[in-house]
Amino acid sequence: EGQLAVYNYGGGPCYRCLFPRPPPPDTVTNCADGGVLGVVTGIIGCMQALEVLKIASGMGSSFSQYMLMFDALEGRFRNIKLRPKKPDCAVCGDKPSITCLQDYEAFCGSSATDKCRALRLLPSQDRISVQQYKELLDEQVPHVLLDVRPQVEVDICRLEHAVHIPLSKLEEKNEESLQYLQKIICREKQRTDDPTSLPVYVVCKLGNDSQKAVKILQELPAKEFGSVLAKDIKGGLMAWATKIDLTFPQY
Repeated sequence: EGQLAVYNYGGGPCYRCLFPRPPPPDTVTNCADGGVLGVVTGIIGCMQALEVLKIASGMGSSFSQYMLMFDALEGRFRNIKLRPKKPDCAVCGDKPSITCLQDYEAFCGSSATDKCRALRLLPSQDRISVQQYKELLDEQVPHVLLDVRPQVEVDICRLEHAVHIPLSKLEEKNEESLQYLQKIICREKQRTDDPTSLPVYVVCKLGNDSQKAVKILQELPAKEFGSVLAKDIKGGLMAWATKIDLTFPQY
């Protein structure tokens, strides 16, 4: 899908009129993870250029108070009327409180660079670097490494000792997946001097989904899983590829 609108023009609303607060950063999928169909961006880009020419020539815009939505799968276009300009908008309202550029990375809680977008969902004590994880491997510290990437990414590359459960299965509390994880944890606990606690390190591609998974693991019932010390690996497998194993595939 693609959308086109011209904001803060011809009496229409600005972007903040419609979205005064950003969504939680962990709910936003970036282009690198979600994928982009180049043909769709080309179609929308051409229409954007047309709107620029219309505005520059004084003809006005067709989308200052409407949003064009393009459904590439169905091959359909439709227009949606936007909500009107808000008198109390912080940017374009009668008494704006924002009159200069803001630090939008701080405001949105994530990086503006698509491929380097890094979420900050966990405190520092719940995260370790790839260098620290490599030291744990070298010292043969008992633990479980949980890979939460989709299967299609695991098929590209993986750390051989990792246990694979996609984040989607954890989010939906899939019973089979949780039982499998419980079995792995119990097996590894038998190898430790302290069977009451076992570190579980979570990895993904960039270190974003792994943070979501850690938050889920931290909420698992102690009666069934015991004391689980869950931490994510910062930067994920791409950090592993650039800082630890230069032969590890990057994608």
